[in-house]
Amino acid sequence: VLKTGISAPLTLSLSPTTQNLENADFKIQLNLKGSESLAFVPVGKETNVKIFSSWNSPSFNGDFVPKERTITETGFNASWIVTHLNRNFPQNWKNSRPDLNSAAFGVDFYIPVDNYQKSERSIKYAILFIGLTFLVFFFIEVRNKRPVHPVQYSLIGIALCFFYLLLVSISEHLSFNFSYLIASSSTIIMVTGFTKAVLKNTNLTLMMGSILSTLYLFIFMLIQLEDYALLTRSIGLFLILGLIMFFSRKIDWYRLNNSLKI
Repeated sequence: VLKTGISAPLTLSLSPTTQNLENADFKIQLNLKGSESLAFVPVGKETNVKIFSSWNSPSFNGDFVPKERTITETGFNASWIVTHLNRNFPQNWKNSRPDLNSAAFGVDFYIPVDNYQKSERSIKYAILFIGLTFLVFFFIEVRNKRPVHPVQYSLIGIALCFFYLLLVSISEHLSFNFSYLIASSSTIIMVTGFTKAVLKNTNLTLMMGSILSTLYLFIFMLIQLEDYALLTRSIGLFLILGLIMFFSRKIDWYRLNNSLKI
């Protein structure tokens, strides 16, 4: 009847409190370890389920929500009460076999953001990060009339890509925060050093290093946030767009090609 799960034979016998086998109460206590989820199928006339767990990131699923639930930093507890009137199959049947799993309910043990998930989330911002870095170099070209060769753009892009390789590799041995610090610092030092060699201007080099540090800090905040990641990303991108519009307001795009000629 059930596709998967745990089952056990149940012996019912008449007792002073149980006059007939049509109305029998029984209780099962289960200690569970190492599972992604736990679900129950309410086949009794009344199904009462109580879960106590030290997992602090539950995700309740199924057709029935918990009657009571409490979630804290140290764990959670939840309880359900489901009667046979709430299900989509009868208490007894003869010919057809209903899908009992369709009425299952329970909890998924949601895994919080770990090192690999954080690394994956950082990679999702790779195009945005590299694009903004190239945009900064482009503004430096235009405003200071210091052309940057496409080969130099390519080398900078490769250096920025290596940040993610360093991040994933180091995070396998150290904490994510420390790995992010090492990878970002190494990339900033390499790019700013290359900027110094290309532009030969200390002020522009310091400005580039500050911008890269700010971008890496912004990406780090987005990775750490879970509930407010979308809000922070939207506000941050809006501010970045405003800065782009501000610094490009005096650029004469029609005469741009002539001004960049060496």
